[in-house]
Amino acid sequence: MSGETSTLDIAHLRSWIGREDVGTEIVSADLARKYHATMDFPGEAPQAGEIVPRLIHFCLAQPAAPTAKLGPDGHPARGGFLPPVPLPRRMWAGGAFAFRGDLRVGDEARRISRIEDVVLKEGRTGALCFVTVKHRVEANGELVLEERQDIVYRGLEAPGGAGKVPPAAEQGAHQRPMRAEAPLLFRYSALTFNGHRIHYDRRYVTEVEGYPGLIVHGPMQAALLYYYASELRGAAPKRFSFRGLSPLFDDDAFALHASDDGERLKLWTAKQDGPLCMAAEAQWA
Repeated sequence: MSGETSTLDIAHLRSWIGREDVGTEIVSADLARKYHATMDFPGEAPQAGEIVPRLIHFCLAQPAAPTAKLGPDGHPARGGFLPPVPLPRRMWAGGAFAFRGDLRVGDEARRISRIEDVVLKEGRTGALCFVTVKHRVEANGELVLEERQDIVYRGLEAPGGAGKVPPAAEQGAHQRPMRAEAPLLFRYSALTFNGHRIHYDRRYVTEVEGYPGLIVHGPMQAALLYYYASELRGAAPKRFSFRGLSPLFDDDAFALHASDDGERLKLWTAKQDGPLCMAAEAQWA
């Protein structure tokens, strides 16, 4: 057992299980316009009463901690809704969505979040603490989305240490070359009210956390893959899950990949001639 694992008070952290946070926000035409522009969707942005893109809920009813109460990484100081895990790196490890309907411009969106589990594990590079959060999103009182969010906390030595280099990812039957450079990361952080400095503060991410560049948001990668799946099949998936496997940086050339797997679609992001960054699965049944 590593020193980090032995010093974590998992019983105290698990006392956060069951805590809830609730937020509400009107789905505005202005948000729809800005999201439409940020994601480079074709055509006109949704207007009053029209359906907005799925996964825009990441921009809605987000917690708004005062700037003075942010931690050194730009996140709200630990120990509020999320447990105070004493490991410096926090990443969105994965998640899953079950869609029951759609949000429209003018809807009152309500997010109900609950801590479902807190688990401590020993990884190859040290202690890992996983926090599972369940979200429900309602529109005018009707359920439109159920979401599971997986957050992982880890030490600074991971994943930058010298480990085994993962193999290059397979090539999908469908591919789309992409880049996610600093302006896109900044816009997405602004829309989602995400102060995490790894996405926009190059000095912080390289000098403090030891990464080689700005990190592309996990939720944004998931959104790109979700929209790609919708385009390939001509309909939005009813269920979608994703899992982060390795960081993707703003100066990486990468691609969206997809291959049919019966009624499902397997999707992933991967660096050019590099490893898998995110794996996902879309289902329509």
